[in-house]
Amino acid sequence: MYAVIETGGKQYQVAAGDQLEIERVNAEEGNPVTFNRVLMVNSDGSVKVGTPTVEGASVMADVVSHKRGPKITTFKMKRRKGYHLTKGHRQDITIVKIKEINGWGQYGAQERSRKFS
Repeated sequence: MYAVIETGGKQYQVAAGDQLEIERVNAEEGNPVTFNRVLMVNSDGSVKVGTPTVEGASVMADVVSHKRGPKITTFKMKRRKGYHLTKGHRQDITIVKIKEINGWGQYGAQERSRKFS
């Protein structure tokens, strides 16, 4: 079973046990976090696509740690004008570990097999 979630303006394909780096989430290390913007769920070949999200679906994850990404430096220059501009940026990153995918909302396993087969 896997799902496609959206967080921080980006989409990620996740499965139970995956560990991924996402943009900073306001949660302490070790605390659980829930992603409700689930765009698609695939369970044993049964695909459920949301419009835009799957109703009743959520992804549970634990916050492993917070860190900062690599330093990015930009440099702008206009020749013969005396214009030089240097800027730097480091993105705040949260590492999360996916615990479970609750993808079928109110549908149980029997109703899911009957409805989506």
